[in-house]
Amino acid sequence: MKEYESVYMDAGGVKLHMKVAGEAGEPVILLHGFPEFWYGWRHQIDALADAGFRVIIPDQRGYNKSGKPEGVENYHIDKLRDDVIAIMDHFGLEKANIAGHDWGGAVGWHLASTRPERVKKFIAVNIPHPAVMPEAMRKYPKQLFKSSYIGFFQLPNLPEKLLTMNDHQMMVRALTTTSNKNTFSEEELEQYRSAWSEKGTVTAMLNWYRAAPKSFPDLSKDVEVPVQIIWGTGDQFLSKELAEESFRLLKAGDIHWVEDVTHWVMHERPEIVNKLMLRFLKA
Repeated sequence: MKEYESVYMDAGGVKLHMKVAGEAGEPVILLHGFPEFWYGWRHQIDALADAGFRVIIPDQRGYNKSGKPEGVENYHIDKLRDDVIAIMDHFGLEKANIAGHDWGGAVGWHLASTRPERVKKFIAVNIPHPAVMPEAMRKYPKQLFKSSYIGFFQLPNLPEKLLTMNDHQMMVRALTTTSNKNTFSEEELEQYRSAWSEKGTVTAMLNWYRAAPKSFPDLSKDVEVPVQIIWGTGDQFLSKELAEESFRLLKAGDIHWVEDVTHWVMHERPEIVNKLMLRFLKA
């Protein structure tokens, strides 16, 4: 994998680190999810940069080389959204294309819903609009079971202890047992272990979940910008119905099912994801 330029900036008192690739083309900001960091988009960066896009891939607050402010309140989704706006302002961008996977997609949905004037197009990879989650828990009982780990993450201290034991063995297993065989190499898992070992990282990552109960009720459902949903149908965490419910909220957009893959679709079938992303962004 190529070496990419590292950029550091201040976002309202929180240091943000990001990687930047490509020349001064149309901007695309890639937002990772849990428990990843900018490296989670490694299979997409070159494809986008080679197609002429300026690719910006932050470590979101709490992750890897970015700042880890203390307190659950610092991980409310409004603050996570405003970090992305701060990144755009740093680069002098009035608008940007946004792509998000997992929690990064939740931030992208919220940005597209509440600040549509800053988003040209949005790509959601295996993540529903957060506003559909509370209703989905009631409507689709199997989703309540799939999301049971979120309740565990609300506990103080215990999740940190378990997730960091034996060189983050539980977090490694969270990647390897929910993905197709050989999706993550040992070399790649070492990259994740290194990122998780940054002081305060695991607590900061969990604080995204701990802030969620106070983040979700106020989320807007209106989505004005064009949206592409890409969904691996074998996702163990999120039901297909969530993608369908999110699709109903769109004024313009499409949905693509990728068969025989899991929540980690952009790792397992990067050629399909890259093709879909480029076709949508260039349309």
